[in-house]
Amino acid sequence: MARIVMKFGGTSVGDCDRIKNVARLVKAEVERGNEVAVVLSAMSGVTNQLVDYCKQMAPLHDQREYDAVVATGEQVTVGLLAIGLQELGLKARSWTGWQVPIRTDGAHGKARIETIEIDELAASIVSGQIAVVAGFQGIGPDNRVATLGRGGSDTSAVALAAALNADRCDIYTDVDGVYTTDPRIVAKARKLDKITYEEMLELASLGAKVLQTRSVEMAMKHRVRVQVLSSFSDAPGTLVCDEDEIVEKELVSGIAYSRDEAKITLVKVSDRPGVAAAIFGPLADASVNVDMIVQNVSEDGKSTDLTFTVTKGDLDRAVKVLHEKQGELGYERLVPDSNVVKVSVIGMGMRSHAGVAQKMFSTLAEKSINIQVISTSEIKVSVLIAEEYTELALRALHTAYGLDAQ
Repeated sequence: MARIVMKFGGTSVGDCDRIKNVARLVKAEVERGNEVAVVLSAMSGVTNQLVDYCKQMAPLHDQREYDAVVATGEQVTVGLLAIGLQELGLKARSWTGWQVPIRTDGAHGKARIETIEIDELAASIVSGQIAVVAGFQGIGPDNRVATLGRGGSDTSAVALAAALNADRCDIYTDVDGVYTTDPRIVAKARKLDKITYEEMLELASLGAKVLQTRSVEMAMKHRVRVQVLSSFSDAPGTLVCDEDEIVEKELVSGIAYSRDEAKITLVKVSDRPGVAAAIFGPLADASVNVDMIVQNVSEDGKSTDLTFTVTKGDLDRAVKVLHEKQGELGYERLVPDSNVVKVSVIGMGMRSHAGVAQKMFSTLAEKSINIQVISTSEIKVSVLIAEEYTELALRALHTAYGLDAQ
């Protein structure tokens, strides 16, 4: 007998018919002889509607009351699924976050899970009852409902799987696994049977929408095996697991892209010690996250150009901060550019193989795509290019690294 946590997203529980389909999937898992806990999101669109209600009442609302409102979406779906499972002759009950309880810190609206007091819920599972748990929520130190932020249901599921010492956490969504790149852009993208935690974390942080970054971090920390599959097909999914479970590692596992990038160039910055701290310190104080950075060589020893990227949402704020500091920083002019995209090649095989970056650069050069900024890590090479070349770059790189489906 295995212990499985099954998590279903908003599209999987979008209406009563879909919740009945989820009940059938859960029943099939129980009939295989497994102990099951289920974690649910709210119905698709419901959380957005609840957030909008809060904004209509007051643009700057009390985050504790906001949590009380938005947490109700999951309360509805867990109750409905418990009813659906009972209708199929199974023992089931719903659990909200505070009933488990899932204890969080006090950052309402974006809380982090601290502990899960699992004894009562585990005992009910051992007795043969299916636990249907509300995702996205817990209870804060102030004894009030706290929500985990967008994508928090994935995090709830992985955290519950870790606390229950589950054999696997199955995350059901509207896609049937993790692909080598976006199949909407590259028709020859293929589904991966397995991918390491590290590779999935890079993909998630670089724009792949399959899993939420925090959930992958938690899975990697607690070594929870996570399977991504579709609630709308019987196709096998993708297993996110430890590197040791993958016998033959691909040189490159996937190619990700992020359109949420903007570039800022500061022209003729004073080339002196401490200038980088003087630039990035105020940006950090304004909660602007800087990603890729490149500094040109100073020809005269007096001035240099500095280029870096921020998210598109932070661009206006970053420009405002830097304009206010122009006199202090001593740059000649600021050039913003939001017409860029970050393309990244990811793979554990990079650790032991040379030439991965060179192949990326030569492939883009053959397509006359200019590289504006480069950054690397142990298992990733990222470049910044003009946004209009996104599709061309993805298809060319996908073919160059031998990822095309046969």
